[in-house]
Amino acid sequence: MQQAYLQWKYGPPSDPPPESEPLSEYDLQVEPIDYFSPRDTAIVRRSSTQNPAEALVLNGYLGSVPDHPSIVVSLDTLQLFHDIRRFKPSFSVEAFTKMVCYKYVIPYRRRYRKAISDAFDVYLTLVEAIHARVQAELGRNAPNWRPRHACPACSYKTAEEPTALYERMIVMDGNNSLKRVAPFGNRKVGDARTFDSDYFIPPHVVDRFANEVKPRQSQPHVAVPDAADPDPDSDVEEPTEGDPTDGAPDSSCASNWKAAASDEKKRMWAIFEETGVFAAACRHGFVLWLIDMIRSGELAKYPLCMSDAIITEIAAAIILAFDIGCSFKITLMNSSLAQAFEALRARICVNAFHGYSHSYPCQLQNHPNVIPGMGIEDLETLERVFSSSNQLAPVIRYASAYRRRLLIHMFFRQWDEEKYANLGPFMYNNYVQALDIIKSKKPVVEESMGLLELTPQDLETLAKEEASYFETLRDESPWDLHAVAYVEALQELRAANSELGNADHAFLNTVPENYQWRAPQSGPTDYQRDTSATRKLETRRRELEDKVRRLTSQVISYELMLHVNRRWQPGDREYEETTKYIATRNYQRALGRLQRLVIQRLFELHKLNVSQTAYRMRTHIAKSLQKRCKAIRTAVKQYNVAAAALTPPRPELNWDAVSHFSFLEEFSLLQDTRNDIRSKKWAQPLVRETMRSANRVARAEEELVNVNREALRVHTSIRDEDALFTGVLGKLKERNGLLYGAVNDWCRRRRATNAHLMAHLLRLYALEGYTGMRGPDDLAAAEASAVELDESEEAVGVEEDDEGAVTDLMEHISNIAVVM
Repeated sequence: MQQAYLQWKYGPPSDPPPESEPLSEYDLQVEPIDYFSPRDTAIVRRSSTQNPAEALVLNGYLGSVPDHPSIVVSLDTLQLFHDIRRFKPSFSVEAFTKMVCYKYVIPYRRRYRKAISDAFDVYLTLVEAIHARVQAELGRNAPNWRPRHACPACSYKTAEEPTALYERMIVMDGNNSLKRVAPFGNRKVGDARTFDSDYFIPPHVVDRFANEVKPRQSQPHVAVPDAADPDPDSDVEEPTEGDPTDGAPDSSCASNWKAAASDEKKRMWAIFEETGVFAAACRHGFVLWLIDMIRSGELAKYPLCMSDAIITEIAAAIILAFDIGCSFKITLMNSSLAQAFEALRARICVNAFHGYSHSYPCQLQNHPNVIPGMGIEDLETLERVFSSSNQLAPVIRYASAYRRRLLIHMFFRQWDEEKYANLGPFMYNNYVQALDIIKSKKPVVEESMGLLELTPQDLETLAKEEASYFETLRDESPWDLHAVAYVEALQELRAANSELGNADHAFLNTVPENYQWRAPQSGPTDYQRDTSATRKLETRRRELEDKVRRLTSQVISYELMLHVNRRWQPGDREYEETTKYIATRNYQRALGRLQRLVIQRLFELHKLNVSQTAYRMRTHIAKSLQKRCKAIRTAVKQYNVAAAALTPPRPELNWDAVSHFSFLEEFSLLQDTRNDIRSKKWAQPLVRETMRSANRVARAEEELVNVNREALRVHTSIRDEDALFTGVLGKLKERNGLLYGAVNDWCRRRRATNAHLMAHLLRLYALEGYTGMRGPDDLAAAEASAVELDESEEAVGVEEDDEGAVTDLMEHISNIAVVM
């Protein structure tokens, strides 16, 4: 069928037999679905040596069954559906079938949908098989060739490029949108086919890391029932696999991540087989690998397996970004991958946006803004990838495992092609942004440093002092906790004694002034009348007496435990210092609550801007934000009350300051009440702003170097790729094979994209302030390919067709670039 498809698409057209010729026993009369030529019946001629499927393909049709189909779909119609699916992944088979029926001027027919769906599966299999043959001719069929070499800006090394601290920037993260509903009960799966894709890492490879990390988090995993479990609400054992933070000690960053992830770990996941994908991509957006998350949340085995693939296949000095990279770094270094990871001089950090939800000490070490060599990259690449791939969710939710993986493979194949075409704008826009940062911020930084009498070395020293301060900042000691509990019990006992005295006084005031004793009278009526006036006071007295006895016993227990010989009283040094500490503790609690609310608001604002977020979800988030803002205002008031109770009082906060996410880093500065750090030079607002701006300028200058290197790589790659295409097409044309048409078609599209890239490279070279090479690397060797050209083969000419015209254009643009 592949050969027949190539013959139909790229071979010379054959003359159709006359319609008057009678049908033979081998000919087929079928009902065609052809969007471009609607008709009721079609005659497919075939010889005695042809099978029906081959004859149909040679005539431009594809059947929904292999032998003697009654209904067929034209290849042009399937190509149209394929092209639509490339750029609109959410366009379903049903929607396309309705479009076909509309063209036929008939109502929607479900059997057409079934025929188109089945034929489309076969069509995609043909297209993938021919694509694989094309890549083999180009020498790009080696295992894992695509993740290693698909992005020339990352992988195409040149001899004259500047040295890089990190050769690649890679991001990884999980997404739970691409779920698939599991079969219910003992229902058997009808479609048992499997689709092999170089994007997906097989489950058996992932499971090698299943026992690397044991669960140890304070918040327990939500149990996910097995698909065969008849009762999804029944109790099941907790999973034995840990998440990416379980290999690290407890930290506020890990706690925030677990709290954010807890909403996703629901029992509703029991109905899904695949609960999403875990992905890795380079900074330019090329997807390297995908892992199916099967009946689980984001377990540790997924990033560990992805890290293993990166270490093994990329094998370069990389910086790996993960939204919980600070905790996962410890998990990774405690795993079997630690030695190999360290040998690569690799590093783990957090993404720029997610980094603002981490503690400030974590940001000082792991945020991209403070890491040398990062440039201005935000490492939020996968947020953009997932925002786009969410379009697939409605069409794969109830698909078979085969079709789900096939559609995901199609989507990311097209995504990578678009990212390749976007390399030119990416580099140009980053360069312009970096130049703007340097132009606007560098003079301000230099002026501020002059006013503050600081040198670049001073800024580095202050940054180290700041990091050292937060590293040595510790929580309260156990003695503090016990002293606080003792003083709080004393205060509660004193308050209860005072309230008991007031209750006694109120009770005694009910005694009349002319009180005279008289014998008590029996009978329910007299008793109720006599006690009605004092019943509530008497009950309250008894409650307070019980409370005083309980608190007294508790205070005595604390005194025995703390070896207190004399009960602390107001005015005692221990009592007064602990009272001040309680005020500090209340202050920090108010500050912590305010910080959590601001972080939640930040993520909700981000969710509002995510593509494909439904209207109802946006409305829900908007209403939640309104409530959240009210809660933040209340938390600000509570914070100000607690801040005023400190000695000396802390400055008040206002809503305008808290409403900006950049204020998040100030929380850590406000938390330390034991030392007044406002006197430290690095804590002064002007110095801090100067340090922040200096970091931004440094990252922008690094971005210029990064883009200089990437532009050289891309330009050299385009030149060498064009030579490769010329040699491969020349050999195929000599052989006069049908595969020449498929390879030529692929090369034409690639060369057109390369011309687009070259136009942007010329714009980049023309920028005022561009400091890189303006042309390809003359010393770089062409990329190794499956075709080795000798002198005679290099002399093989190519006719003046479209392919030759694009080649001439590429050579002309390259020559202009070299001259410039």
